[in-house]
Amino acid sequence: MEGDHLFTRIDKLAIELPEPKYADANAAAAVQELLGGRFGEMSTLNNYLFQSFNFRQKKKLKPFYDLIASITAEEFGHVELVSTAINLCLTGSTHPGDPDIAPMRNAVDKRNTYHFIATAQTAFPGDSMGKAWTGDYVFSSGNLILDLLHNFFLECGARANKMRVYEMTDHPVAREMVGYLLVRGGVHIIAYAKALEVATGVDVTKMLPIPNLDNKKFDVARKFEEQGVHRRLYTFSDKYYKDIAQIWKGTHPLDGQPLEVIEGIPQGGPVPELAEIPEAFAPGVSAEDFFEIAKRLQRSAGL
Repeated sequence: MEGDHLFTRIDKLAIELPEPKYADANAAAAVQELLGGRFGEMSTLNNYLFQSFNFRQKKKLKPFYDLIASITAEEFGHVELVSTAINLCLTGSTHPGDPDIAPMRNAVDKRNTYHFIATAQTAFPGDSMGKAWTGDYVFSSGNLILDLLHNFFLECGARANKMRVYEMTDHPVAREMVGYLLVRGGVHIIAYAKALEVATGVDVTKMLPIPNLDNKKFDVARKFEEQGVHRRLYTFSDKYYKDIAQIWKGTHPLDGQPLEVIEGIPQGGPVPELAEIPEAFAPGVSAEDFFEIAKRLQRSAGL
């Protein structure tokens, strides 16, 4: 499927998210922290991405490189999943209407008006207070132990924030996303802990869970653990990164179940179709414009 492509993008989400029954722009603002905050998915993605680019002696230390590289690929999907959850939480926040009736009046009372002014009610790479994500959050020291230790800390910090956001909102879309990422983030925490044990002999898993509350205490996270999602680490490649099996092996330190490496990707779920928002001029393509675009596409195809 992927051959030797540098990156392959598959048009799926990591999981299927529920269709939103109501809008909650303030929940979307809180979820932004899990995207563009210091411990958000933008940070986990870019930390591992640059560590994988900069990794020294990849052949000699291949299991560690494979681990960071494969988790990098998963983090791309997590960025998309959190972004989509934000978009769905914002769906229905305003209504179409003549500009003079202020059809977006509700936006002035929301915590993050940036969602309404700058992004047409969609996600942006920033935190819950509107501060833009920054490359200053990327740590790539070149020292294997230091980077692994940092990644373990980063994932634990991300888990704490997910737990808090879970407790801040009961919006079904946000809960589904956070519950899943609590489980997958837990996988990454254990993976880095196991990598540190292989590299140093120190059993870091004895510190877990951090914070000291089991995922099974969260209804949605418990659902995913019952499906075995907490036991699986994916290569995100049909051909590469298989040496993660030298690290991800044995049993889960919290429930004793066997760990499993899956070559490839999770099953995933559909990407939701976002409806137009006329009052925000998004996408700003009228029916007449659409027909003209279709004609030009047909002409370019020689039809």
